[in-house]
Amino acid sequence: MTFGKKNTVKNDDAQPDIKRDLVSIPDVIAPPSVEVDFNHIRVGEKYYKTLFVVGYPRFVSANWLEPLINFDHSMNVSMFLYPTSSADVLSDLRRKITEMEATIYSQEEEGLQVDPKVSASLEDALAVQEELAKGMERFFQFSLYITLFSEKLEDLNEASKKLTTTLSSILMVPKPATLQMEEGFKSTIPLGQDKLFITRNMDTTSLASTFPFTSAILAQDKGIMYGINQQNGSLIIFDRFSLENANEVVFGKSGAGKSYLIKLEALRNFMFGAEIIIIDPEGEYSKLSELVGGEEVTFASSSNIKINPFDLSGLYEKDENELGLKILSLHGLLKIVLGELDAQHDAILDRALVETYRLKGITTDPETQKKTPPLMEDLYKVLLGMEDNAAKDLALRLERFIKGSLSGLFNQQSNFDITNPFTVFNIKALEDELRPIAMHIILDFVWTKVRKTLKKRLLILDEAWYMMKHEDSASFVYGVAKRARKYYLALTTATQDAEDFLSTDYGKAVLSNSSIQMLLKQSPAEVDMIADIFYLTVGEKQLLLSANIGEGLFFAGQNHVAMQVVAAPFEHDMISTNPQDKDKKPQEVEDVVEENPQEEPIELPDPMPASSPHPNIVND
Repeated sequence: MTFGKKNTVKNDDAQPDIKRDLVSIPDVIAPPSVEVDFNHIRVGEKYYKTLFVVGYPRFVSANWLEPLINFDHSMNVSMFLYPTSSADVLSDLRRKITEMEATIYSQEEEGLQVDPKVSASLEDALAVQEELAKGMERFFQFSLYITLFSEKLEDLNEASKKLTTTLSSILMVPKPATLQMEEGFKSTIPLGQDKLFITRNMDTTSLASTFPFTSAILAQDKGIMYGINQQNGSLIIFDRFSLENANEVVFGKSGAGKSYLIKLEALRNFMFGAEIIIIDPEGEYSKLSELVGGEEVTFASSSNIKINPFDLSGLYEKDENELGLKILSLHGLLKIVLGELDAQHDAILDRALVETYRLKGITTDPETQKKTPPLMEDLYKVLLGMEDNAAKDLALRLERFIKGSLSGLFNQQSNFDITNPFTVFNIKALEDELRPIAMHIILDFVWTKVRKTLKKRLLILDEAWYMMKHEDSASFVYGVAKRARKYYLALTTATQDAEDFLSTDYGKAVLSNSSIQMLLKQSPAEVDMIADIFYLTVGEKQLLLSANIGEGLFFAGQNHVAMQVVAAPFEHDMISTNPQDKDKKPQEVEDVVEENPQEEPIELPDPMPASSPHPNIVND
């Protein structure tokens, strides 16, 4: 087939033997070649195959064509609508109704079983006839064509089989346009021409249910990209700070890509000007912190940086008892430190805490709360000075943090403040039994700082199950999650142990107070519990069991989609903790380092508009 020819025109004004070749518009837009076969057509380097629909389900509901638009292959879909005269349709219906009634009567007279298809058709025809007569419905002729295309013929045929199966699952009957592939191709390109004209009668209500072609899309016009919607290839873009609250939970088994996802989100939020604070139990964020010029705080006995859990914010808020809230927080911390407490020990601890602050001149008066706070050692001395065996028992339990092997951890005045926009608290050096204590102290310290200055912040609590397994620390996490929005704070709680996290009411409360939830690959032991809590379908449950690294479900409010996490090459180099990538230096950053003096700031490749603020990377 030839779309255009090259025309040779003689120029009379030029020399007689000179010719000029003129190229027509069809020559420009035409493909190099077109090959028409009986079951496909090849245009250039691509193969096309058209299917038309001849059978439809008897009953349809809104969005019934969703499996078609979400089909995972490149395709063109065309619909043609032809209005018909109601009078002509009523005339045809009367004739058809008479024929079907005669068929049924004949079968009954002969003692045969009435054909159920004829009975159903008669029932539908009578209902349509009544609606048309009353003017409640109009009639149309409807054509639906799908053209698949692919680079390889084998892929095209395989996609055709899968599409046929998909449509059959919703009771649609597709047929290939055999020997009419050229007409089918022309019917699905944007010319508005129906070359096949294979129609089906359809009333207004049924026709309306074919529009719009809806698909699960979770995206905003601002924010960062979390991943790609696996159902339709659209982008999942959200600004979590614009939601009812900015909190987020991430569940995924070890190796599912949980930390990769969180680091990618942190990096992208950081590039948009958010302050990032991370509590890191496994030392997974050190590399990223170094590359973006952040500050890593190592939490260990030998560390020069200290945090005093008795610090007060020094802020006064109406109808809020700052000292009472701090003592309540210390109660939760000390219950982790001291172990289970009965009513007597609990009452003594409360009195001792009040007395410890009083001896430093700190009371419920906000003016006194700006004084130097007490230390853990001061509480220890108060307990020793009480004339009660239970108090002395508490002092003995506390002694190893004052005079014993752990004396350097929590018994000094704070000498650190969060000034870097990317701060990581690394507690990898601590033993497992000390991590919940350290995480509680750091979270309390961060919460105190957050309340002092209102700023867009992202607080990441990785491996949150350390805190959620203790009721008092779980209560504190819930309190932060509940009040975070007030201070422009986005709390991310992530864990690979969903069962421990959700085993308490506080864990479920944190989940319900998080506008965004992400589920990555789950273990068979926990997937049933996850499915019950999130009301997952069988297919979604199977997705979580068989998901690849970085694949899962993204929830925002009542909607959720299947997601695949995607990072740019320079982002992958910065956040990957894969052992195979351990010795690799991020190429994008390396190239910039070689071209800049060491003292000059280095900028990341900018994925944002030039007007968007973002910090620089500083070469250490």
